Amino acid sequence: MSARTPETEAVHRAGFACFVGRPNAGKSTLTNALVGQKVAITSNRPQTTRHTVRGIVHRPDAQLILVDTPGLHKPRTLLGERLNDVVRTTWAEVDVIGFCLPADQKLGPGDRFIAKELAEIKKTPKVAIVTKTDLVDSKTLAEQLIAIDQLGRELGIEWAEIVPVSAVGDKQVRLVADLLIPLLPESPPLYPEGDLTDEPEQVMVAELIREAALEGVRDELPHSIAVVVEEMIPREGRPADRPLLDIHANVYIERPSQKGIIIGPKGSRLKEVGMKSRKHIEALLGTPVFLDLHVKVAKDWQRDPKQLRKLGF
Repeated sequence: MSARTPETEAVHRAGFACFVGRPNAGKSTLTNALVGQKVAITSNRPQTTRHTVRGIVHRPDAQLILVDTPGLHKPRTLLGERLNDVVRTTWAEVDVIGFCLPADQKLGPGDRFIAKELAEIKKTPKVAIVTKTDLVDSKTLAEQLIAIDQLGRELGIEWAEIVPVSAVGDKQVRLVADLLIPLLPESPPLYPEGDLTDEPEQVMVAELIREAALEGVRDELPHSIAVVVEEMIPREGRPADRPLLDIHANVYIERPSQKGIIIGPKGSRLKEVGMKSRKHIEALLGTPVFLDLHVKVAKDWQRDPKQLRKLGF
């Protein structure tokens, strides 16, 4: 009898990919587009992301875990320094790094600053991802691709790939995953099928409230807003087919003068924040929600180590 050779099993890959880039480079939008659901808050304000959010992309042959870090920037506060520390720690632990560079902005000192730091990380493969391609014409995009290639040569970075993408226009989003997955190690799945993130629900709810609070506020306010969910409890005495989740959350700002901006005339702004965030929270949790929001002052919390700890940084 001839021995039968076992059929070679398909290789399964699983690992962590980290998106880096200066603030507002489209990292969170790309994370959400790849996962297919909102797991990271987005805003046209820089420095929106403060937590590393893991979004999980499931494929039959792979599991791509996306780590969405805050934007690396020149810190002006203790919060800024801590956010930068988060970024560097994450870089050291992932299997592949995606460097996001917006197509509609020429390479600047911020991009060069990050690229120099990336050049120091020798072993981890790096993919240059040109985001927001829907905002430029083909000539501008071509110039940006050439500039990124030259930046790599200049600093001794060998890009594993350079890929243009539009997360908003859903162009080449799947291709980004196709290019990142072969760079991951062979491994069984690291998360159960169906999990889209490992962020605790309370943290995600707080982030959705902060996203709504960021909309339409003055330029100096975004960095001053923090949200803490104090409790999430099912309302007692509700029929099984009509549950209601009570969420009590505090929106923190740094100065009493900012309170009026967040609350608005006769509470109109805060009401709007509640309505907008509740819609997203209900979609996330799959249950009706009663949202109780309060605005509180935590004086200069971005510079106070004790306050930062209290607010989860």
